[in-house]
Amino acid sequence: MILAVMSDTHDHIWNLRKALEIIRQHNARAIVHCGDFVAPFMLKELNQAQIPVHGVFGNNDGDQYLLTKMSLAESSNVRFYGLMGELTLADFRVAFSHYRTVADGLAASGRFDLVCFGHSHEAFLEKREKTDLLNPGEVMGKDGSPGFYLVDTADRTYEAVSLL
Repeated sequence: MILAVMSDTHDHIWNLRKALEIIRQHNARAIVHCGDFVAPFMLKELNQAQIPVHGVFGNNDGDQYLLTKMSLAESSNVRFYGLMGELTLADFRVAFSHYRTVADGLAASGRFDLVCFGHSHEAFLEKREKTDLLNPGEVMGKDGSPGFYLVDTADRTYEAVSLL
């Protein structure tokens, strides 16, 4: 199964649209978003992917009430988890947060195959024996090259995808 992991979209609708097109081309079955959507209109874009989107709040998601309300009322494919989320996709266990400190704790538990985080805008992948730790970088492209990751959960491989 292909899983897309992204973070820090920060209202950059054009890069998000590019990412969603690539995600469709790779037939990804779900998206994990590690926070900083920023504006509610980004949920409408994500919802159009027509696959499940699992997200957590970041430090720039100011109106969490409105984001949550939209995800429940208008974005049938988008689900928020709060500070951290976890899910199982075909026996592949994933946890995610916006913050590295939370991700480090989740990874240390040994309960997950993959733990994802965002916030720093810097792509990072540390493959470990039990739990891999991934920051997909930023979709926005403010501090670095915009991009995200595709994860093949069957063989536990990771592909960095550039949006340039």
